[in-house]
Amino acid sequence: MKLYRRLPAALTAAVSAVSVLTMIPGEAEAVSGQMREISTMELVRDMGIGINLGNTMEACGDWIAQWGDGTVSSYETAWGSPVITEDMISGYAEAGFGVLRIPVAWSNLMGDNYTISPDYMARVQQIVDWTLDANMYAIINIHYDNGWVNKFPDNKDECMKRYTTMWDQICEGFKDYGDHLMFESQNEELGWDTLWNKWGGTNGKDQSYALVNEINQKFVDTVRASGGNNSQRHLLISGYNTDLSCTCDSMFKMPDDPAGRMAVSVHYYSPVGFAILEEDADWGKASSTWGTQAEVKTLQNDMDQLKYTFIDKGVPVIIGEYGCPIKNKELDSIRRFLTSVCSEAYSRQLCPVMWDTPGGQYDRKSCKMSDTVLQQALLDIAGDNIPANKVPETTEAAETTVTTEEDQVLTGDANADGKLDLNDAVAILQYVSLPAKYPLSDEGMAAADCCDPGDGITGKDALAIQMLDSKLISSLPYWSEQK
Repeated sequence: MKLYRRLPAALTAAVSAVSVLTMIPGEAEAVSGQMREISTMELVRDMGIGINLGNTMEACGDWIAQWGDGTVSSYETAWGSPVITEDMISGYAEAGFGVLRIPVAWSNLMGDNYTISPDYMARVQQIVDWTLDANMYAIINIHYDNGWVNKFPDNKDECMKRYTTMWDQICEGFKDYGDHLMFESQNEELGWDTLWNKWGGTNGKDQSYALVNEINQKFVDTVRASGGNNSQRHLLISGYNTDLSCTCDSMFKMPDDPAGRMAVSVHYYSPVGFAILEEDADWGKASSTWGTQAEVKTLQNDMDQLKYTFIDKGVPVIIGEYGCPIKNKELDSIRRFLTSVCSEAYSRQLCPVMWDTPGGQYDRKSCKMSDTVLQQALLDIAGDNIPANKVPETTEAAETTVTTEEDQVLTGDANADGKLDLNDAVAILQYVSLPAKYPLSDEGMAAADCCDPGDGITGKDALAIQMLDSKLISSLPYWSEQK
């Protein structure tokens, strides 16, 4: 006889106090620190489409120290962002984004000998935690950071010391995080006009590329030697100035990596007249529209170049930034450009991550996308590859207690095989991650919502089952009655 019972209140309280899962696919690794046997190509594809938490943790400038109050929040809000909340981060997931890129200026509040502020580190960790809790991937980097990277050609030894010292600390702070966290070597600053001007011939080109390649190799070596999960962490390698054509140049080399877990990052703001300029400048003319046949063809050729150069050779690609201003742009052209870049990239196995700042496409006050038409178009591109918290509402069956012996179900028996074990936890996590791909039967749905009944099927239900499969089983009331 299989008795249908809710798990006892003692277990619900215990689950609430536990912050670490030790399971496999889906939500578990994001919380637990698990590293899956998954290639970087598979991981990048699993990200779906993404968005940046722009003009926030990378806000920097000497003026902030005088203007602010010396707290992390004064830097976080300096470029127009409100203080980030968990609801804001959850809203990105609810909008359909599977990865959040979190640019960081680690030099803010930095102490002697390039010591990162513990408060700043803790704040970035909190935002990353919220991201992972929302079942998104997170990418953190060393961003522009007041431009000190630009000094590499003139003071290489000191800059390399600063670079490795910073990454040593970042690695230590995040070494126990699972594979839903990716490190990115730098932003757009690897590549120097003082060494090589790409518009002025080839003089100095080899020197500039060699320095880019050396820094990226140092990044990989530093992370791999830092302990914890970092020996297997998936890494994002900054392309040459993250410029598409420069990164596709044969002089750009991916580092040697004993783990073989790397992707390459490029940014896409082309054509600059539409994607960058809000008004005419002395070096270019602004455009308010985008979408001619020639412009679409150029986009397709650019994405093909990335595919031929990297994807077809087994190197994953993340477009870490793409986007366009809103000011002085036609709304239909904004939608057309953003969806076209996203679609052309995603269809070629690239992961597109839209650049967004306060007042942009995501409203940080309402925690929703500002343009629902654009949001739906992006959701259509991602298809089923959306964050785990976008699951169907719990069905009536989950709250129904059946009375006949033939129809009674065992609490937690998500795969409906008549027994409770870790396979049920896996079934729940797969359902939470990709409900369309891993559906549960009606009986399984009824049994799976076993922790905090009525709140829907979540990772907490999987954790409850895991705990029951551990040494706690014998101490829980009623468990011996379930046969």
